[in-house]
Amino acid sequence: MNLKLKVWRQNDAHAKGKMVDYSISGIEGDMSFLEMLDILNENLINEGKEPVEFDHDCREGICGSCSLQINGEPHGPDRFITTCQLHMRKFNDGDTIVIEPFRATAFPVIKDLVVDRTAFDRIQQAGGYISVNTSGNTVDANAIPIQKEAADEAMDSATCIGCGACVAACKNASAMLFTSAKVSQFALLPQGQVEATERVKNMVRQMDLEGFGNCTNTGACEVECPKGISLENIARMNREYLKAQAKG
Repeated sequence: MNLKLKVWRQNDAHAKGKMVDYSISGIEGDMSFLEMLDILNENLINEGKEPVEFDHDCREGICGSCSLQINGEPHGPDRFITTCQLHMRKFNDGDTIVIEPFRATAFPVIKDLVVDRTAFDRIQQAGGYISVNTSGNTVDANAIPIQKEAADEAMDSATCIGCGACVAACKNASAMLFTSAKVSQFALLPQGQVEATERVKNMVRQMDLEGFGNCTNTGACEVECPKGISLENIARMNREYLKAQAKG
């Protein structure tokens, strides 16, 4: 395939960025999107030009670091996949592909397509833990009965990889899907009840401090989430927050 790429280039969060056009050829449908970017950068290096900065790690859909806005969609024109799992067969010969970083005030640009998502780390640090001793003195899991439905929902919530697609898809740049998934994975289990009250208050407070917007139930976050995290988590977090506020 021969493709035209429109790539966002920006030196840092304070610099003025712009779209730069590149032409690329010899792209095969079985290549991943990141492999296509590798070829682009190889060409740029051979031409003595600065390569495009983009983030990646596992390239297996696990770490979430490869987050890109592709033709206006987080992770591109497919569902339940990360950018590294997107294959070039989703595009046609002669297509123009627009590639941008995730855009949110709380995700400042580091360079080109790389953004700083440590705001998510700070939200999780605010309350995403339990005080149960899980190091060398574990209790047999079967000693604490847990309903299968609750266990399944907790595991579904825990599959969130913190990629930020929910924020990028939301018109308000809300992080409520991410935060609620992290709240839910503990709220549904007995081990998470010790810190339940402070957890939800602290995580919501930190989410607001980071500058994320509020949820207005548009639902774009769930649609674009590569792990299919449900909006039900936001409703659960709201209930947990109201209960925590009532306790004082």
